[in-house]
Amino acid sequence: DYDTDNLTPISIETVEPIDAIMQRLVTGAMSMGSISREAHILLAQAMNRLGGKSNSGEGGEDPQRIWDEDTSSAVKQIASGRFGVTTDYLVGAQEIQIKVAQGAKPGEGGQLMGEKVSAEIAALRHCEVGTTLISPPPHHDIYSIEDLAQLIFDLKEVNADANINVKLVASHGVDIIAVGVVKAGADLVHIAGGRGGTGASPQTSIFHAGQEFETALFKTHQALVKEGLRARVRLVTDGSLRTGKDVVMAALMGAEEFGFGLQALIAEGCQLARVCHKGTCPVGVATQIEELRANFSGTVESVIRMFENIARDVRENLALIGIASVAEALGRTDVIKQVKGYERGIDCSDILGVTALPYQPPTHIARYEYHYPAFENHSAGFISLDRDWWQQHQQQILAGDNFTITHQVSNQHRNIGTRISGQIAKHFRGTADPSTEFVTFDLTGIAGQSLGAFMRRGVRIMLEGTSNDYVGKGLSGGEIIIRPEQGTAIEQASHNNIIIGNTCLYGATNGQLYAAGQAGNRFAIRLSGALAVVEGVGENACEYMTGGEVVILGRVGNNVGAGMSGGQLFIYDGDAYGDDRLASKISKDIRNKLSNIDIGTPTEQRLKMLIEQHIAKTGSLYAQKLMQDWHDNVSKFRHISLSTGQQTDSKEQAAA
Repeated sequence: DYDTDNLTPISIETVEPIDAIMQRLVTGAMSMGSISREAHILLAQAMNRLGGKSNSGEGGEDPQRIWDEDTSSAVKQIASGRFGVTTDYLVGAQEIQIKVAQGAKPGEGGQLMGEKVSAEIAALRHCEVGTTLISPPPHHDIYSIEDLAQLIFDLKEVNADANINVKLVASHGVDIIAVGVVKAGADLVHIAGGRGGTGASPQTSIFHAGQEFETALFKTHQALVKEGLRARVRLVTDGSLRTGKDVVMAALMGAEEFGFGLQALIAEGCQLARVCHKGTCPVGVATQIEELRANFSGTVESVIRMFENIARDVRENLALIGIASVAEALGRTDVIKQVKGYERGIDCSDILGVTALPYQPPTHIARYEYHYPAFENHSAGFISLDRDWWQQHQQQILAGDNFTITHQVSNQHRNIGTRISGQIAKHFRGTADPSTEFVTFDLTGIAGQSLGAFMRRGVRIMLEGTSNDYVGKGLSGGEIIIRPEQGTAIEQASHNNIIIGNTCLYGATNGQLYAAGQAGNRFAIRLSGALAVVEGVGENACEYMTGGEVVILGRVGNNVGAGMSGGQLFIYDGDAYGDDRLASKISKDIRNKLSNIDIGTPTEQRLKMLIEQHIAKTGSLYAQKLMQDWHDNVSKFRHISLSTGQQTDSKEQAAA
């Protein structure tokens, strides 16, 4: 509690105004799907009018809302599931939040039961209706702090105007992790407390997981001050904050922004029926059932009134402890004391009695305009050719002129095509744009990480050489063609050589990739609408795939298709496996879906056309050999189809 015996209150007129406080308030990351469309839009409208920020959660956002200043969520979340993450979605964000972990379900990832996956939600998330969706912990594409730094750089390339927020869970040692996150280039760090939970969480997660935010937040604040990093970042926290006093307490622990989930839902009509996880919310807040959604009665005014009352309460509490603003309260644990009677049950020694390290917070600027001096990523080998190319060819790109950029690349050149894709998306803002690839990058050499990441329609990359990890990460359109250097031994045996690295096509929603060679591990995880033809893959390919098509003309590693719920796989079952070896490589969940391909069927015609396209794009000598004896080789292909009628754009694109 406040140590009122040693404090001198001040007049409330001297405390910063309500408007300034409201800019620090945000809603919890509740996705379209966990809550209803009406509830989701209402929160965005209220926060946009208040000057605060709403968070989309990891469920994507209706494309019609992305560019609407009234209904667009200011914070767009990107999580392991990559649900709804497209170029337009990212470019339409004022702030992008990377969900590494969450307080209510640490280590579990996001969850949405099949009953909530309606036709609308399935369209937003690029999946099948009625399919239970899991956003796994982020071990698929973030194995190290360097991987996180790369993702932050990817997002800053696609949307240079957005601040990047990394969400961590309140736990022992999170302060050390936060230091690394700030060094990786994050603009905000979110410490998520264990109290709370979303409309998608099972009750076992809400009530039996997570830790309180207070100690983790204070240690994070202190660690950043000690390392000289605190002025580079904003700290955000949540965990069932409910009153102005909760906000001030969080500020005293070091937070600058404050998240409200449950309170925001109550303000728009939630009656705590505790059936969020079943999708049967009687008041239409946390359901996708149309009859129940019709009961939704929330108003923008009620949410605004709730946040205004919290802001007034914050002012009164600041006046009580003699501090004039939230910024001045940061890290001031000297003004609090432990409540008598709890000394034995709760040990607050990590907070109380600790001398607050000196810290001068930066001057607060209106929302979305604070850009702290983040580390210059160029010094770590992050070089964006797009920045220069955009300056040189901006008028041609926006006019839709067809032109080609030729360049020799090295592994320092990352995110080719990403920034230009973001600028195209920002210019057209969801309206009609050229339907073909009008910007072509003709490259040679060894490309760096994230070649074509978050690339969209209008851009084509042709690379003669090889590329590192994350090729086509979040691909949202366009075309990537990679072939080995002509006249080399690798070209003669492309199917025996790796040509692209790990985690390629992660979360791709649209577009095409043709690679005349093998891909590394974790290929096409969470693919939901793109087309890919490669000549071999490593371990764990096509996990959590919900749509799109993948043709693999060579060997595969173990655990293909684990958690796959949609899309199509064509896999060549040649002599490399021996008897019945391919089946052992397929996840047990879908092994019974393996089928042969008969001559003359639409499936055979489709596969043949895709391989012919692969030959035309890459000139693959290996694929040509397969086609020379097609009647024999087609019998060696196996097919897995999990589509239930929802077809992606990839067939139409490939036919064109």
